[in-house]
Amino acid sequence: MKSKNSIDMKEFALFFFFLLLCVFFSIFASGFLRPTNLLNVARQVSIIGIVSVGMTIVILTGGIDLSVGAIVGVAATGAAFLMINLKLPIALSAVIGILLGGAIGLLNGIMVAKFNIPPLITTLATMTSFRGVSYIITKGIPIYGFDDSFAILGQGYVGPIPIPVIIMLAVFLLGSLMLGRTRFGRHVYGLGGNEEAARLAGLDIGKIKLMVFAISGLLAGFAGIVLLSRLMTGAPTLGTGFEMDVITAVVLGGVSIAGGEGKLRGVIIGVLIMGVLSNGMIIMSLDENYQWLVRGFVLALAVGFDRNSKRTRN
Repeated sequence: MKSKNSIDMKEFALFFFFLLLCVFFSIFASGFLRPTNLLNVARQVSIIGIVSVGMTIVILTGGIDLSVGAIVGVAATGAAFLMINLKLPIALSAVIGILLGGAIGLLNGIMVAKFNIPPLITTLATMTSFRGVSYIITKGIPIYGFDDSFAILGQGYVGPIPIPVIIMLAVFLLGSLMLGRTRFGRHVYGLGGNEEAARLAGLDIGKIKLMVFAISGLLAGFAGIVLLSRLMTGAPTLGTGFEMDVITAVVLGGVSIAGGEGKLRGVIIGVLIMGVLSNGMIIMSLDENYQWLVRGFVLALAVGFDRNSKRTRN
């Protein structure tokens, strides 16, 4: 019971910080509270939000996935190449881009589960390699000329709500149901809580690791297609730095970097905080170098808080 109350208090504190951040930027960032800007924030965080669900599942097992930004980029540029250069149908190109993301995630899982390469090293390697693939696909030149109908996925609305936001919420809902209501979800938490105990309990550790990295890659690929639709440009730099914001949002949202603890409802708040923080700093014309400094500080603070709260409970 103490652990549950602890998590609830952490989520309450996180939400309170989010409100303080909104108040701060409403005072010092002119135009922050304009409806058009708030909708823009919601649309922007939707991409990070989709990726963060997969990242959450990976981190809950005690792993990490640094390749998500590169997967976003290669899925987007791959789909763009198929649509524009090979003239394939939009839907088919998008599906292939998403499956490409899943295949890269599966490759990560194989390297981690079958060859016992640490997730940090595995995904750092694939991040570097597949970022290069994006440049090879595009030859360093952004791909343009998409059909206007493709923009609906990333720029359309259902009533006043942007479609990417609806997609993000649907992904969060499905992720929450999977983690909270299925045997697979229980196995994910069990593996992150104590891998040796999970193995002795008869869990197929390798299969679980394969699945979580494949899911992470699949969702990153999906996010890449949504981002491509929003920008209508297949640039090789798409997704650059996403891994930083995604990991920060997940850990800030209360998911323990050591695995086995955390809920997606907290991650939603973490995603919103990162979106508001980024948007507010841009409106205030803060130098990009200082923006990276702030993001790094927030990540260090979130991890430090997580480790300290874990020691306190123990």
